[in-house]
Amino acid sequence: MKRREFLALAGIGAVATMTLSSCSLIDGSSSAEGGSTGAFPSTWKKQITIDVFDDLANYQGIQTGWFAKLVQDKFNMKLNMIAPNVAGGGETLFNTRSAAGDLGDLVVLGSYQHLTEALKGGLLLNASSYYKNMKNAAGYDTAVKKANDGQKGTFAFPTSVSKLKPTQSSESTEPTFGPYLRWDLYGQAGYPKVDTLEDLIPVLTEMQKAQPKASNGKPVYGLSLFKDWDGNMMNNAKQPACYYGFDEVGFVLAAADGSSYESIVDSDSHYVRSLKFFSKAAQAGLVDPDSPTQNYSTMYAKYQAGQVLFAFWPWLAQPAYNTSDNMDKGIGFEIAPLKDMKIFSYGSQVYGSSNYSIGIGTKAKDPQRVAAFIDWLYSTDGVYANGSQTGSAAGPKDLTWDLDSSKKPELNAFGQNAFLGGSTKEVPSDWGTGTFVKGVSALNVTTVTAVDKDPATGYSFAYQMWPSYQKLIANKLTKDWSSHMDGATTTMDYLNNNKKIIVAPGSGYNAPADDSETQTLRNQIKAVIVNESWKAAMATSTSDFNSILKGMQDTVNGLGYAKVLKLDMEHAKAQNEARLAVAKKFG
Repeated sequence: MKRREFLALAGIGAVATMTLSSCSLIDGSSSAEGGSTGAFPSTWKKQITIDVFDDLANYQGIQTGWFAKLVQDKFNMKLNMIAPNVAGGGETLFNTRSAAGDLGDLVVLGSYQHLTEALKGGLLLNASSYYKNMKNAAGYDTAVKKANDGQKGTFAFPTSVSKLKPTQSSESTEPTFGPYLRWDLYGQAGYPKVDTLEDLIPVLTEMQKAQPKASNGKPVYGLSLFKDWDGNMMNNAKQPACYYGFDEVGFVLAAADGSSYESIVDSDSHYVRSLKFFSKAAQAGLVDPDSPTQNYSTMYAKYQAGQVLFAFWPWLAQPAYNTSDNMDKGIGFEIAPLKDMKIFSYGSQVYGSSNYSIGIGTKAKDPQRVAAFIDWLYSTDGVYANGSQTGSAAGPKDLTWDLDSSKKPELNAFGQNAFLGGSTKEVPSDWGTGTFVKGVSALNVTTVTAVDKDPATGYSFAYQMWPSYQKLIANKLTKDWSSHMDGATTTMDYLNNNKKIIVAPGSGYNAPADDSETQTLRNQIKAVIVNESWKAAMATSTSDFNSILKGMQDTVNGLGYAKVLKLDMEHAKAQNEARLAVAKKFG
């Protein structure tokens, strides 16, 4: 989600060149170059363990399960995940490893800033000699070349690449963001109309009264928050802004169509509105008191146990709770539309995302093998298998899905358990050990978007878009939801039919990296914003909230917030120019 929220933002012309190609403006960028130019071998004799520095990973240690076995069988290689999200300490791990001159063998970077610093520090290998043999990645050569435009070589591989139009949503049947409720309890409350965000509080209160405790005997809360993904701001407080067509650019919330730009600390911003919403919810007893200290994994387990009533994203709540058994009983999460919402949707990325990128470390012990692995991630098999933790790719053929008699893809019995049955079954012995969910790729990065089509089947990598899946999941829950949604069979159908979504063309734009002074200021300011936002979100009175907010505003203004905000505003407007340009060029 990151973070999938992931989710992805190269453009055209003078403004749009401030993408990954902006790395060409960096003095002293990476120059180390790989050696072998021969074709990748079909087998690898010596087993190795590579260090994978991964900004996006939510797991640390050796990759286990079926994905580990797949990588072992293909590359005779183990993945040792190094995850800042798990290790904690914010930027500490990245900075420490950068200072040592070795991020890892395989590097997955979760921000343009990190990419810039890695290039400037000579931490990424020039993979040009290997790229000549990377036939799968070369299928997206436009994106790869754009990503490295101005560089003397191939250092970074973009993510979330797509062959769809940039004005077409990159989501499949569900949006990235949306107000998702326990639909069964929402029904018990009488399916009340929800005009705006704040109207969710009385609705969630009624739902909580209907089920104050989960089946495990633990309390049920309206919201359960987590801190893992905080960056320039409290991540969870940004999410409701996305319901109104905004997404973040530094300290700015920018509308998908370029019609509005907000400073997040302004009292009337959507960010502060979210903080107020959390505080009012906390005052109503709706917010999980563990929220300020728990991580994503702990929170996810609560969704699985039925202890949470609301979710910011479908890819959190539905895989956790919408099991076949629950849905057959009419129980599960579905979107409950806000009357005034216009959900932000990421357009497909012709150039891929330069926000998240993949590279080979300059000190990689076997760079040719790492290059071969990266190339595989862009293959159809790799796209299916690597589908990120928050993605919707169908998993490997023969493990989770097969072709029916008409050569159309369908989930097999194991796949149905993996995606609809809570992933309780062990994988077949020839696929390793453990359950499907325990063995998913820990990389948590998408190379090719799941909505793109597998040329072999003619259908999307996303199993949710298969006709067989839509037929399979028709159940008491989805039928009831559809009956209240004008007969729509998917959330995206409803949103498009009712003009409740706004697509930001996929430009791949990323703001230029901060200079050292700005970076220092930003780090100081964002620490204050995050810490004080959490206090405000959990404030148990309006007076406390107002006091915390004013203190935060005064403190960041004293630290030089206006200077950083000015740059972020410029970048947000440049991003909109890039979106307009890519939409004009590719339609």
